[in-house]
Amino acid sequence: MDKPVCLIDTASDGKLFVQQSAMQLLEQIQQPVVVVAVVGLYRTGKSYLMNRLAGKPTGFALGSTIESKTKGIWMWCVPHPTKAGTTLVLLDTEGLGDVDKGDSKHDTNIFCLAVLLSSTLVYNSRGTIDNRAVEELQYVTELTDCIKVKAKSSDEDVDDSNDFVKFFPSFIWAVRDFTLERKIDGKDATENDYLEFALKLKHGTSKKVMEHNLPRECIQKFFPSRTCFTFPFPTAPENVSRLESLDPADLSSEFLEVTERFCKFVFEKSEVKKLKDGYTVTGRVLGHLANTYVDTISSGAVPCLENAVIAMAMIENEAAVKEGLEVYQSGMEKLESSFPLELEVVSSEHQRLSSMATQTFMARSFRDTDGKHLKSLEEKVNTLFDGYLCQNEQASKKRCEDLLSSLSATMTEKLKQGLYAKSGGYDLFCKDLEDIVKKYNSQTNKEVKAESVLEEFLKRKSVDSKAILQADKKLTEKEKKIKEETEKAALLEQEIKAKEETQRQLLEKMEAERRSNEERMRQMKEKMDEEMRLQREEAQRAMDSKLREQAALLEKGFQEKADRMSQEMEEFKRQNTEAESNRAREFAELLENSNKRHEESMALMMKQHSEQMKALQQQMSRRSSGICCIM
Repeated sequence: MDKPVCLIDTASDGKLFVQQSAMQLLEQIQQPVVVVAVVGLYRTGKSYLMNRLAGKPTGFALGSTIESKTKGIWMWCVPHPTKAGTTLVLLDTEGLGDVDKGDSKHDTNIFCLAVLLSSTLVYNSRGTIDNRAVEELQYVTELTDCIKVKAKSSDEDVDDSNDFVKFFPSFIWAVRDFTLERKIDGKDATENDYLEFALKLKHGTSKKVMEHNLPRECIQKFFPSRTCFTFPFPTAPENVSRLESLDPADLSSEFLEVTERFCKFVFEKSEVKKLKDGYTVTGRVLGHLANTYVDTISSGAVPCLENAVIAMAMIENEAAVKEGLEVYQSGMEKLESSFPLELEVVSSEHQRLSSMATQTFMARSFRDTDGKHLKSLEEKVNTLFDGYLCQNEQASKKRCEDLLSSLSATMTEKLKQGLYAKSGGYDLFCKDLEDIVKKYNSQTNKEVKAESVLEEFLKRKSVDSKAILQADKKLTEKEKKIKEETEKAALLEQEIKAKEETQRQLLEKMEAERRSNEERMRQMKEKMDEEMRLQREEAQRAMDSKLREQAALLEKGFQEKADRMSQEMEEFKRQNTEAESNRAREFAELLENSNKRHEESMALMMKQHSEQMKALQQQMSRRSSGICCIM
């Protein structure tokens, strides 16, 4: 993108909506995204920082009056400057506290969306981080009412804000036009020390103390990390209104130095956006997320992280099935142009493409816990495989029929001329037929329909054979009976060969499906292991944040709060252990059900063919007995 576009706008009725043109741009971004959103009071210079992150002097509107320039949420997607294969998505939000809006709920929704969509949240303010500045960040205290982690349960009033730290972005406080000396108790302090000092809690339980502590506790509790940058005045006051057009030489060197450090920190430390359970967000998924959250807010409901993940999983898993199927189908269509082929060749390509299809599915899918979508892919691939096998058989059948037609042309001409209608004609006919069969077998030993086509050919020729046999005066009635029974036995033997051919092909198909299923299960195991690893990392990041918070509480003498934190962490560990056990059990059941399904399918096919072969063998045995009786 060469310039920003509006991602989320406000309709005439005051409701937020996602711009479809922005959705289409995000749809094209298949890479993971690092999402940096900036929030803060209007006219505090948010857009300038975002332009610097984009590496451009202009882009997001800066404005030079007391009116807020940015409306809704604007988006700029650029290649990430330090992370290859990653897109940096910058979100510049509408200024908070604009008196012209007259709707504080609108500001809360904008702030809430910035938190939900970003992997790094930059809060921009001016002057100092004093009590007023913290109070202006009131929106953070409203997040417990505006965001839910878990879907609706029997206990509607359950507070799941303890889980926010798992999914919330990292937090950067950018203090603009900072003029104070950074000193604490007369000693030089770092920017982060300054932030922690400003977020220091007070002892006591009075209403005033609790009001002081609430926003500070929320910042400490909800965000996994927090960092501070203090920016001095960028230039002389008379030049601020044209900041974007100023030459770097006209800007304060200290301001440029802090800006450079800020950008470097964001580039190096901002993580790729992830959903609950560690699923990596691409531009496409980010667009769907924005749509889901905005629709939820516009309907008057509370955005729920779990519901959003479920909705994304449905969209992505259905798309993953489609993509996997396209990979399989495009590969098999190339093979189809070479039909007919040996069954082993078709089966081998099926296994390779089936594995690729599963790989494609696994790369995009997530939270397919019951295996419904993977099963759908498997069934659709197998249906296509059956279709390609049928097409290969039809091509083989045509080739075999054409060959027999060519080989039997001389016999057909002899039949027309009546050359077999004489004494000894039956033996001559049988000799010619035997030569045709020999030549046919030598040229079709790898054809999948060789035996069945030959069976049909011999059945047709048996009509001529019977007529020639009855007309042959050289043979006695007993000899004719023996030859008739012998011919019937030969036909039955060929029928058995055709059935054996079909059974061999069935066994080959079963083996191909068995190997495909094994590969599918292997990839599923890898997927599960990766998901479990991401969940553990997610839980560990949250636990590390809670441990840091507890240590800070103990250091500052908040023993009671630290004890409550210990209880929270124990419950946190219990829930994570339980979730991991449930996921392992779900996967074990998925494996068991898949294998059981395959075993039942294979057993049924084997039973059907075994019964057919048994019936033919019995028929063959009776035919042999009949010949012996005549002799």
